[in-house]
Amino acid sequence: MTTPRVFLVRHGETEWSLSGKHTGVTDIPLTANGEKRVKATGRALVGDDRLIVPKQLAHIYVSPRKRAQRTFELLNLGISDPLPWKDWGEKLPDLPHNCDARVEVTEDIREWDYGDYEGITSPEIREIRAKQGLPPKWDIWTDGCVGGENPEDVMERLDRLVNEIRQKWHAPITGKPKSEYTPPGDVLIVAHGHILRAFAMRWVGKKFSEGPAFLLEAGGVGTLSYEHHNVEEPAILLGGAFVVSP
Repeated sequence: MTTPRVFLVRHGETEWSLSGKHTGVTDIPLTANGEKRVKATGRALVGDDRLIVPKQLAHIYVSPRKRAQRTFELLNLGISDPLPWKDWGEKLPDLPHNCDARVEVTEDIREWDYGDYEGITSPEIREIRAKQGLPPKWDIWTDGCVGGENPEDVMERLDRLVNEIRQKWHAPITGKPKSEYTPPGDVLIVAHGHILRAFAMRWVGKKFSEGPAFLLEAGGVGTLSYEHHNVEEPAILLGGAFVVSP
């Protein structure tokens, strides 16, 4: 039976992710080490006998930020069509992957808009809030960001994307018998730390305030899917096996 998946890939390391600064609209590049680690992730997890099988991808969503787009480039999926942006760095040698999925840049998966908290760390945010007479114990999942997005704003755009993935890419094939004629159904999303963690919560119908707390390291990969081959039973896949041909 066919049970498609969604792969969540956080962009690689940047100078701000290293220092803990909140990076929403600011467009900064990956560090050299960040690029190196993403390349290693691609070699380890992308391929016909790997976790992410390029020919099984039906669609790819990428954030408008160049750090996410460069991360996608470095995964080296072997995309057939030109990318919808100019290359952000040295092009990698083509690998014998076969991926016909379309790459779409969407604002729905851009990072949380941090507003007044852009470019500063959590301790600095708490200090600022105390001086403003606001509760110093700040929690983005319940408080949102002054001058930026609140949780309801973020939920609205993520729910729109979740529904699109379910109805357009997953519902037509979920639970159907597998065969050589089954169209690809996996979806790849390349974006950012807070927004991908928020996406995972909305995938399983949880409000941000309900938790649990998820972590996604820079350059890390997460997986979502369904229980019992049923699109009405979304689940977080804690451990996904590599694909091996019979």
